[in-house]
Amino acid sequence: MSTAIIAIFAMYSFILIGFSAKKIFQDDIHAKTLNLLSVYFLQPFLTFWGLMQRPIDLDLIMAPLWYLLIVITILIVSLPLVQLLFKNPQERSIGSIAALIGNTGNLGIPLGIAIFGIESVPYMTLINLMNVFMVYTFGVFFYSRGSFTVKDSVLNIIKLPLLWFAMLAMLVNINGITFHESISKMLMMGAYASMVVQLLLFGIYLHEAKAGQINHKLLVWVSSMKFIVIPFITYAALTFIPLASEIKAMIFMELFMPLAVANINLSSLYNCRPQSVTVLVFVTSLLFLALMFLYLPLLQTF
Repeated sequence: MSTAIIAIFAMYSFILIGFSAKKIFQDDIHAKTLNLLSVYFLQPFLTFWGLMQRPIDLDLIMAPLWYLLIVITILIVSLPLVQLLFKNPQERSIGSIAALIGNTGNLGIPLGIAIFGIESVPYMTLINLMNVFMVYTFGVFFYSRGSFTVKDSVLNIIKLPLLWFAMLAMLVNINGITFHESISKMLMMGAYASMVVQLLLFGIYLHEAKAGQINHKLLVWVSSMKFIVIPFITYAALTFIPLASEIKAMIFMELFMPLAVANINLSSLYNCRPQSVTVLVFVTSLLFLALMFLYLPLLQTF
């Protein structure tokens, strides 16, 4: 568990640095610039580097496929209720997708190693890949829909380089192509820079968030989805899915991770209330710290 504690401490340290930097330098720090740099340049490095770390074993693919199926099912089932609860298009967009984009990478992978051991890395990595797919397809679409038409929202998915880099990395990986050590180090530097910038952005937007901007109905909805509805549906579904107990536990754990910082990136990129989304990410991160000791024992029941 020490690995997970160190990962959580490091994550919140960079968030605090971003918060402090914005407080000190105010208008000299432009969050939008960092956001564009992260989404269009650094995150493709992270995706490409992550997918090149180990060969993609098709025998492992069942875990991320079930993860994706559960997430899409919850999305489809919850959409009619979101339409009834929220009339504002931006609130509707946030309510539809935010709870389904969890922190499966920066937090989920270290926590998985701490609980299941190093042998869990291939499963956790591919589950994180599916989460990345969700972020840059459904996530982009719904956050775009707060301000864009359906057609423009679909085009926004195509315009982002990350999915193209992911497909390229998978082709390179499957064909067994390797890179010189210096190139691999360059990709790793870009990947780690992406993680740091995302956390700094979280801190910057957290400084800009105001208490009056919080939509309490949206906060209750997203938090309830994240820590009540999604874990309940996931646990019930996994009971009937023919997978090894440890793999079921990994899927369950990844689905109750708090909201990912990627929510802030997309909400900022498409002007979909980034300060409100920042509050949601922060609150769910705090709730996760309190609730994980309640949910982690459930991993032993599969």
